[in-house]
Amino acid sequence: MVASLGALGRFATFSAVVLRSTLRPPWLVHETLSRCYVTTTRCLLPVIAVCGPFGMVMSLQGLEIFGLFGAERLLSGLVSVAILRELAPVLASVLVAAQGGSSCAAELGAMRIKEELDATEVMAVDSIGWHVVPRVLGLTLATPLLNVAGAASGLTGAFFTAVVMKGETAGVFMHELWALTSPADVWGGIAKTTVFGALIGLVASYHGYHATGGAAGVGKAVNDTVVRSVLVFIVVNYFLTSAFFGQLA
Repeated sequence: MVASLGALGRFATFSAVVLRSTLRPPWLVHETLSRCYVTTTRCLLPVIAVCGPFGMVMSLQGLEIFGLFGAERLLSGLVSVAILRELAPVLASVLVAAQGGSSCAAELGAMRIKEELDATEVMAVDSIGWHVVPRVLGLTLATPLLNVAGAASGLTGAFFTAVVMKGETAGVFMHELWALTSPADVWGGIAKTTVFGALIGLVASYHGYHATGGAAGVGKAVNDTVVRSVLVFIVVNYFLTSAFFGQLA
């Protein structure tokens, strides 16, 4: 327990240093946008490929249940709530952690092992501001963008299954799509994934920045990044969902 508390304290200190470096110049806008672009392009197809079939499965199972009560028209409202609030944000963030977070940890870990970070500090350059902040901000910006793509893919998959495969009326599906949802659900999902992206970036950067032990240490940093970042944002997801949507339950 003492070791865990110590690790938590070191991570909190590291996060505070990253925040301080983020708020003071120079601001590496081009590098941040470049990191965002790379993460988005790498994760876009996987997010679409995962969220689409999930939406199709939800539509298929939902029709079976609603069919028992003759309430098939409620399907699109249920699917939209599930996808916009939970499914797309969580799945998009998991894939960002697996792809973008692991890449970030591997790059920083390799730089630490090769003493490139030490060389940066020897030249009186802030290694956190130069190497870490653009990666954290890039993941923070990329995750909500991927969430939007995932939500669109999931809703499209649900529409395809219900209307094209099962013969439901397209007009009814689209009319009932916002019956149980509102623009707040869209903005809530975007806000959640912004927080998730920041958490993934901080966890990945922390493990990569403090990697030790050669190539094996870099591999451990990558593995710890994926496992712990997913664990962290899944736990945080409960509190954010309660804050954003709990009063609507």
